[in-house]
Amino acid sequence: MEQQSVIIHGMENGHRVDSRILEERIQRAVTQGARDLTVEAFGQHGIGGRLFVSRTEPVTVRITGSPGQRAGSMGFPGTKVIIDAPTSDDIGWLNAGAEIVVRGNAGNGAANAMAQGKISIGGNIGSRGMTMTKRNPKYEAPEMWVLGSVGDYFAEFMAGGVAVVCGFEAQNPDNVLGYRPCVGMVGGQIFFRGPYKGFSLADAKLVPIDDAAFAWLTRGLRVFLEDIGRPELFETLAKRDAWQCIAARSPYEKTGKKRRSMQEFRTNVWDAELGRGGLIGDLDDSDRSPIGLIVNGDLRRFVPVWENKKYLPPCQASCPTGIPVQQRWQLVRDGLMDEAMDLALAYTPFPATVCGYLCPNLCMQGCTRAVSNLTPLDTAMLGKANVKAGHMPKLPPLSGKRVAVIGGGPAGMSVAWQLRLAGHEAIIYDLEEKLGGKITAAIPSSRIPKDVLDAEIKRAQEVLPHIRLPKALGKDEFAQIVTDHDFTVLAVGANKPRVLPVPGKELAVPALTFLKAAKKNEAKVGKRVVIIGAGNVGCDVATEAARLGAESVTLIDIQTPASFGKERKDAEAAGAVFKWPCFTKEITAEGVTLQSGETLPADTVILSVGDVPDLEFLDDTIATERGHVKVSEIYQTTNPKVFAIGDIVKPGLLTQAIGMGRDAAKAIEDIFSGKRPCEDTRKMIDYKRAKLEYFDPRIMEMNDLDSCASQCSSCGACRDCGLCETICPTGAISRKALSGKEFEMVSDPDKCIGCGFCANACPCGVWNLVENSPLV
Repeated sequence: MEQQSVIIHGMENGHRVDSRILEERIQRAVTQGARDLTVEAFGQHGIGGRLFVSRTEPVTVRITGSPGQRAGSMGFPGTKVIIDAPTSDDIGWLNAGAEIVVRGNAGNGAANAMAQGKISIGGNIGSRGMTMTKRNPKYEAPEMWVLGSVGDYFAEFMAGGVAVVCGFEAQNPDNVLGYRPCVGMVGGQIFFRGPYKGFSLADAKLVPIDDAAFAWLTRGLRVFLEDIGRPELFETLAKRDAWQCIAARSPYEKTGKKRRSMQEFRTNVWDAELGRGGLIGDLDDSDRSPIGLIVNGDLRRFVPVWENKKYLPPCQASCPTGIPVQQRWQLVRDGLMDEAMDLALAYTPFPATVCGYLCPNLCMQGCTRAVSNLTPLDTAMLGKANVKAGHMPKLPPLSGKRVAVIGGGPAGMSVAWQLRLAGHEAIIYDLEEKLGGKITAAIPSSRIPKDVLDAEIKRAQEVLPHIRLPKALGKDEFAQIVTDHDFTVLAVGANKPRVLPVPGKELAVPALTFLKAAKKNEAKVGKRVVIIGAGNVGCDVATEAARLGAESVTLIDIQTPASFGKERKDAEAAGAVFKWPCFTKEITAEGVTLQSGETLPADTVILSVGDVPDLEFLDDTIATERGHVKVSEIYQTTNPKVFAIGDIVKPGLLTQAIGMGRDAAKAIEDIFSGKRPCEDTRKMIDYKRAKLEYFDPRIMEMNDLDSCASQCSSCGACRDCGLCETICPTGAISRKALSGKEFEMVSDPDKCIGCGFCANACPCGVWNLVENSPLV
C-alpha cells in the first residue's frame, strides 16, 4: 500500500466538523495508506485514537489548533500523536500503546487508566493524572513524563506503570506532586524532582534509586526532552541527587498483619469460644476435622485431566493425507529438522511437490491461529524444505503379498508407496513411461519447479515397480491382472473430457489435451483464446495460453467461477478476463456464440468443463454410479478383491487422492494382517481449548521454519512448555519422565484444588477440567 501525507481539516465552510465525522475521516485516510496526517483541530474529541496499524507501518498524527478532550484516547501501538499546543482533559485516556507528545500544558485526567504506551507533557498537568493505570507484565510498562508539576490527587489508585515529574518551571514550585498524591496506590513507581508536601504513606513509600533505575531515568530523560523540543535542559535535569522515587507498598506492608490459616482460626477462635464442634459438639462424635476454604483431593468440585494426544489437531484433521503437521513443527522446535522431513515421507511420496507447491494447504486454513484471526503457520514452507532434506524410510522385506495398482498418478503412487512401506509388493500398471499422472503430464511448470518434481518422482521410482502398458486395458487384460494379484487398486483418474452438447463442439480443444501439449511445448494458440469453464484447470489453461503468446484470454462460466488460490492469481496476473454467467449456444470458426446473442471472438477455443473416468474395461462385478466407481468407506468396490481411489471414485484435490491411497493401503494391510479394517475415530480437538493468549499477537510475519515452529500452539499434544507447572498456584503439577523421550504431566490430588488454571492457560488444550466423581 502506497504511504502518503494528508491534511484533515476540522473546519469546513465556516462550520466545525463533528468529532465523529472527523474521526471517520482519519480512520479512512489511514485505511487508504496515509501514514503522516496533519489534523487542524477545532475542539474535536478523541483525535488520534483507535488507529489499528502495524508496527512496521507506524502512523504519525500531528494536531494543530485546539484539540478537545481525550486526544489519543485508546491509542494503539504504532501510533504517534504530536500536539504542538496545550491540550484539554483526559489526554491518553485508556491508552493501549500509542506514543503521545504534548508541547505544552495538559488538563485533568492525563493518562487516566492507561495500560501501555508513553505520554510526554512539555508543561504542567491538572488533577488526577496517572490515575487507575495498570500494567500487563507481558508488555512494556506505561509511562508518563511531565516537565513541570502535577495537580491534586496524582496517582490515585495507580496500579502500574512509571511516572516521571521533572519539576521544571512548576505551576506550584513549592509542591510538585500536588495535594494528596498516591491515595489508593497499589503498583508502579513515581520519579520526581523538587519539593513536595507529602503523599499517602499508607499506600506508598520512598525507595532508593539504584544505578539501573537512574540509568533508565537518564536514557528516557534525553528522549523525552528531544520529543518536547527542550534538549538543552538535559544537563540541568540529569543530576542524580535531585531525584527521589516513590513506590507502592505491598498488601502485607499496608495491613501489618500476617495471614491467618483456617487451622489457626478454628483453634484460637471457633473452638476457644464455642467449644469443640461448635454449639452441638456434645451431641455428635463424627469427624469434625476442619475443611479448608479451598479444598483438595476428593473434596474438589473439578479435577484436571491430562488428555495428551487424545484428539486430532485441526491441521492434521484438515489434511486429507493425514500428515501430522503439528508433530513436524514439534520436531523443528526440537532442532530435529531431518526427522521432521522424514516424517512426511511416511505419509506421502510428494511432501515437496504437493504439500509445498500444489496443495491449497487445507491444514493452514484449519489452523487454530487462522480461526482466531492470527497468521497461520506456513506449512507450504515446511513442504518446500523437503526437497533438500528427508531420507527414504527403511523398507521392510517383502511379505510375498502382491497388489496391482492400475494408474501411476498421485493416487496410484500413494497407495503403492504405503503398501511398500508396509512390506508388500505393489506393481504399478500405467500407459505412460514416467509416473506422476497429471502432475508430470499436465500441470504447468510455472506451478511446480521441474527439479523438485523430478527428484520426488525419481525417489518413488527407485522403490516402486512400474510396468508400462502397451495400450489401454481391455476387459480380458483387467480380469487377468485381478486374478494374478492378491488385490487390485483402481487409480486411473479421470482422463476422458466431458463433451459440451452444442453445435461446433468438435472445434474446441479439451483442456487436458492442451495442457499435456503445452507441458511439452507442442501446443499452439491464436492471439485470441476463449476458455469455456473458469475453474482451477481453466486458470492453468489461461496461464499457459498467455505464456504461449495469446494476447487476450477470456474465461467464461455459467456461474461464479469456482477457481481460487494460486491458479486464480496466476491467471489474473497473466491478464485473463473472467466473464459470467455465460451460456454457450454454439462454437464457430469466429469464436463462441452465447445464448444472449453475443459472440466472443476467438482463434482458439478450449473446453474446460471437467473430465470423467473411462470405465469401459471394468466387468459387471464392479458397480458404478453416475459415471464413477462405487466404493465402501475403506474404498473397496463391490468386487472384494478390487479397491478404487482418486478421481475414478469422485473428483477432488491432489491431496485428497493421496489420502485415499493411504487409507486404502491401510485397509489392505489390515486384511493381510487378519484385522478388521477401521478408521481413525479420534475427533478433532475443540478450537476453544487451545489458548493463544501467551503467543505474541504482534508477530504477523514468520519468515523461516524456526519462527513458524515457535508460534505453533501444538493443539491436542503437549509441547512441554511447562506453563501449567509454572502457573499452578499450589505446585500440584509436575513433569514425570517416561521411557525414551516420552513424558507425562501429573497432577497431585493432595495439592490440587481444582482451580482450572492449568486448563485455562494451556496453549495446547491438553488439560481438561472435569467434574469430580469420587468413590463413596
